Amino acid sequence: MSGRRPLLQGLLGAGALMGLGAWARAAQAQVQAQPAVLAPRTLRFPRDHGAHPELRTEWWYLTGQAAAGDRRWGFQVTFFRSRVDATRGMTSAFAARELLFAHAAVTDLATGRLHHDQRIARAGFGVAQAGLADTDLRIRDWTLARQPDGRYLARVEGGDFALDLAASPTQPLLLQGQDGLSRKGPDPAQASYYYSQPQLQVQGRLRLGKQASGVAGRAWLDHEWSEALLHPQAVGWDWVGMNLTDGGALTVFQLRRADGSALWAGGSWRAAGGAVQAFGPQAVRMVPTRHWSSPLTGTRYPVAWTLDTPQGRFQVEALADAQELDSRRSTGTVYWEGLSELRDAAGQPLGQGYLELTGYGDRLRI
Repeated sequence: MSGRRPLLQGLLGAGALMGLGAWARAAQAQVQAQPAVLAPRTLRFPRDHGAHPELRTEWWYLTGQAAAGDRRWGFQVTFFRSRVDATRGMTSAFAARELLFAHAAVTDLATGRLHHDQRIARAGFGVAQAGLADTDLRIRDWTLARQPDGRYLARVEGGDFALDLAASPTQPLLLQGQDGLSRKGPDPAQASYYYSQPQLQVQGRLRLGKQASGVAGRAWLDHEWSEALLHPQAVGWDWVGMNLTDGGALTVFQLRRADGSALWAGGSWRAAGGAVQAFGPQAVRMVPTRHWSSPLTGTRYPVAWTLDTPQGRFQVEALADAQELDSRRSTGTVYWEGLSELRDAAGQPLGQGYLELTGYGDRLRI
């Protein structure tokens, strides 16, 4: 949620770098700290495409679909930044003040198989960076960078796959919530600054194993940063970001309690060439209609949904069920995120995008 984005357990990563004693102190400080309420402000670009180290968590999500002939794939390239509060007073250059994580995945629709990899590193020392002036992210040989002409260049070499993609904007930025300030819970502190870039035109190369293909498609980018997102009752979230074939864009999300009920909900609609319509928390309802259980973790995920919104009723259906990502070696969590299809109430296809499901195994902690 991308809203998304989603998924940062920075203190867990900090524990691996700083030792258990420092991790425990950091965890205690984070629990005791009272997060500040984010103030409404005008987002300014290109500066706000860059990183915001004054806030605790941040992510950039590039998700989409690509095709070569009759072959189709889903892909995601995601970078996360997490501030490590326990080291903020340290003067040593070796103190891990920020951690960077990255996930990348390719879903092969022909086989139904998900290929994925992950990275983690402390910021600095020429190994990892999150630039301030614009989107400029790197963990070793993985990069996501925005160019002066607005294109996003993503380059990833995974274990058995590679992505080298250029995603070009075809529409203005979509500011989520109220002019980019998006509420995520009943308390004002649960909010983020959040914008999307739907309908990105994608070209590049995709490799699976030894076979590489030139590909073209559509993508969606989310950028979100915050001090605190999850209400104490929230265990995770469900998020939908869809590029419609007519040029429209649909976002729907909900924060979920342990019993599956919605604690908070929201989203937006923008027709091609139209203004953004923000959805209020009482105006959105997400109802799961089909589930899939992971053979690897045993987690049961709702991979098909009915969405009731002010813009009408929609259906979302995963295009492959096995799109669970095990990121315990980086962000410390397991979640489901994958290419899905948007349909109208009668089941007719309207577009494609990504569905994200978090907190179904263990409670999400960020």
